[in-house]
Amino acid sequence: MTANAIVAEIRRGIAAGEYAYGARLPSVRDLADQHGVSQQTAAAAYAVLSALGLTRTAAGSGTTVAAGPAADAHLGTYAPPELAAAKAWQASSPNSEVSEETYLVRQATAPAEWADWGIPEGAAVVERHRIRRVDGVPVQHKLTVLPYEIAARMPAGHEGIPPMLAPVGAPPVSPPAGTRMADWMGWDVNRTQCQITAEPMDSAAAEALGAPDGGPGFRVVSVAKAADGETLYVTVTTAPLHHRVTMEIIG
Repeated sequence: MTANAIVAEIRRGIAAGEYAYGARLPSVRDLADQHGVSQQTAAAAYAVLSALGLTRTAAGSGTTVAAGPAADAHLGTYAPPELAAAKAWQASSPNSEVSEETYLVRQATAPAEWADWGIPEGAAVVERHRIRRVDGVPVQHKLTVLPYEIAARMPAGHEGIPPMLAPVGAPPVSPPAGTRMADWMGWDVNRTQCQITAEPMDSAAAEALGAPDGGPGFRVVSVAKAADGETLYVTVTTAPLHHRVTMEIIG
């Protein structure tokens, strides 16, 4: 058996749920014995699985599964021009249990690379980090970045902490029924630019997803702009290549 055949077999097992997220896989020696191959071939198979972001190898911990069954991490359903009727992120299977958690909110200084998003280097920003799960397995990391003056805005009639500055653990703040968050916040979004790439995951996304640092992933960057070109907010959604990232636009 070749290394690629071993990789294919383990990939099928992960996709089918036979190897649970976080489960420890056999040692290189045991894997070699199991398939009747050399330890070099077994090690090569694990190297490929790690490069694909499906496993993680750490000293003293061996090789563990870093992905769950393949999931369709749906970004949302949109029906222009009635964007208020859009459906938020969801799993493709109605039998799947989905959850979303904001685990980090912080003020920061924009690095130089964010200038491509229209956020100048050194600008005061607010970062909000979320993790999305399907059946308990992390499938998406979502970073939202807002210039501080945008994040600090208060919706009409709202009292207390500005919604975008609410700390982790605070009760969720939602706009009135039928109102988009952007409209409620008075952001006046004129257009949104999206970039979808496949590239190594950054450290924050990899850690949140339990994947190897720098492992391959989908990266969806959405930059919301006002009519005058001002950047209102940016979302960066990261998902392992093992999953799909989809959206539906109606009309």
